[in-house]
Amino acid sequence: MIKLKSNLYSKTGDIVKQIELPKVFETVPRVDLIRKAFRSSVLSRRQPYGSYYFSGMRRVGHNLGPNHGISRIPRLAGGSRGVISANMVGGRSAHSPRNTKNLVIRINRKERRMALQSAISMTAVSSLVIARGHRIPTELQLPIVVEDSVSQITRTKDAMALLTQIGIDDDIERAKEGVKIRAGRGKMRGRKYRKPLSVLVVGTDKESLRPFAKISGVDIADVKSMSIRKLAPGGIGGRLTMFTEGALKAMGENQ
Repeated sequence: MIKLKSNLYSKTGDIVKQIELPKVFETVPRVDLIRKAFRSSVLSRRQPYGSYYFSGMRRVGHNLGPNHGISRIPRLAGGSRGVISANMVGGRSAHSPRNTKNLVIRINRKERRMALQSAISMTAVSSLVIARGHRIPTELQLPIVVEDSVSQITRTKDAMALLTQIGIDDDIERAKEGVKIRAGRGKMRGRKYRKPLSVLVVGTDKESLRPFAKISGVDIADVKSMSIRKLAPGGIGGRLTMFTEGALKAMGENQ
């Protein structure tokens, strides 16, 4: 069987050699499982909300019984105002949301694993990456693999220089210029801007990749924190991804 290979870049952006990719990149993509896993991940992060359990019930209402010429509903003593019932002003809520409701959407372990493997393999297909909206040179070989020496980069300026040398600066500019003010109520809820996503940088140590995180649209992750939310935002696979050599080695050992 022919092994998949990709170019290995130095921290200055020069091609050093060809490197073999782990077997996970040979996985046949399952778009349906990626969407299912993404939906499970997003919906399970919802925050439960609901009204107070005894809201509208902390009143004392009396029922006069039959033969008084008035409806038999609980009323305040010495008055005619109805209480407690859902059709009364200040009464309980008939079908209010409860914070005890289970909002977790479960998915089978094998399906979640297959979805993650599919999302990883789609990062090596140029047509899928371009179809997702990323701007990359036609001659760029995917996935992008760099030496572990990129962890020695301490300035965002140098990190941007590396991405420019590789040839994905156009995609960074696309993400930077694509920031828009959200249309709708989300502006009031802490998500005023819609921010396009660019390259995802995956290494063995997330802290060593901090200079990349300061670039607009760039996300960072380590091998253990890779997820569908990062590899396939919106449930759409094919995100432009840059792996370190150590990250690929760790992925091969975990197979």
